[in-house]
Amino acid sequence: MNPPLHSPMKCRHCARALDLVLADLGTSPPSNAYLLPADLNGPEAWYPLRVLVCTYCWLVQTQDFAKAEQLFSPDYAYFSSFSSSWLAHARAYVTASIARFNLGPGHRVVEVAANDGYLLQYVKEAGIACLGVEPTASTAAAARAKGIDVVERFFGETLARELLAQGHAADLMVANNVLAHVPDINDFLTGFKVLLKPSGTATFEFPHLLPLVQKGYFDTLYHEHFSYLSLTAMTAIFSANGLTVVDVEELGTHGGSLRLYARRTDALAQAPGQAPGQAPTQRVADLLETERLAGVTTPDFYVHLQAHAEQVAHALLKFLVEARQAGKRVVAYGAAAKGNTLLNFAGVRSHLLEYVVDLNPAKQGTYLPGSRIPVVDECRLRADRPDYILLLPWNLDREVCQQLSYVKDWGGKIMAALPQLRELS
Repeated sequence: MNPPLHSPMKCRHCARALDLVLADLGTSPPSNAYLLPADLNGPEAWYPLRVLVCTYCWLVQTQDFAKAEQLFSPDYAYFSSFSSSWLAHARAYVTASIARFNLGPGHRVVEVAANDGYLLQYVKEAGIACLGVEPTASTAAAARAKGIDVVERFFGETLARELLAQGHAADLMVANNVLAHVPDINDFLTGFKVLLKPSGTATFEFPHLLPLVQKGYFDTLYHEHFSYLSLTAMTAIFSANGLTVVDVEELGTHGGSLRLYARRTDALAQAPGQAPGQAPTQRVADLLETERLAGVTTPDFYVHLQAHAEQVAHALLKFLVEARQAGKRVVAYGAAAKGNTLLNFAGVRSHLLEYVVDLNPAKQGTYLPGSRIPVVDECRLRADRPDYILLLPWNLDREVCQQLSYVKDWGGKIMAALPQLRELS
């Protein structure tokens, strides 16, 4: 049974009362609030981690406890460019978009949540004017080092109007893995309507709610994710903010993601049928039907994730305790936000998991929030030759297993906890 709800919170989109719980993961600090050594002598801010469902518009959302400015701080530690598979994904997207939208030097691309320039570097390389919007100083600085122009602010209607007045109207707007991170989803989407040219298109990528619930990816629930998105909910929310979803692609990233293509509704109404991509494709209707059949618009769809999360946490703890009792060494790989959700919900600390390896220098020498497990570089792994390596960003299993293929030399095994505890080949 899901726990009873005691929340005065209203839906971020339609302002209706929220009375259905998807999951209650207890309390934890923000998943990207990595600690410096000096921070170990002080307290951490922990917040309830409870995810609710609006039974009117079906937007799934984390209950409000922390503000966006607290979660996305100037020293934000997530840098997209440390994943080779994500860079390849970004390059392929840019190549395909240039062809699909016939983009050239006379066009402009604006990316919201440009991070460290992982995607716009390929737009710039193609000779197309581009602008990044990125509120975190650490990643914005990395993007500027690549020669990319970045506006260091949170995006919404106000900033969109300022950029429009400055001549930044966009032929293509990109928003990868950011739609779930915005507290005011209506203001955010209205900004796209404002900044898009009438002929322009905006694309949005985000983890898909359907596999998250069906496969039990509860570790993608954390405070920095304000919303968890289905096509059903987003079609209506886009429409309410002056945008029409004209196409959708299902992607394999993050255990299953969607890429939505949206255009200004007013522009479509003025010239129906005269430009490619005006009417929604059959893929939109097909996926909406898939979600309907799965029960996305019924409360029953949402009531099983809590029990699965508890089963995963128990299985992980059992594995770690038994490994410890058998004298085995267990470490982790990938200081990912989803890993922090898992470890804090399961109550894992450094006496069960010695350390976590990460390639990002900004994370090395820090400690995971909550669990306070140290983050080290990969040379430690080679030196210690542990028995087990727990992969926290399980969505990168192929990339990491290939990268760590050498652990087989000493009989090491790579494990993942989700969607169930298993050894990776």
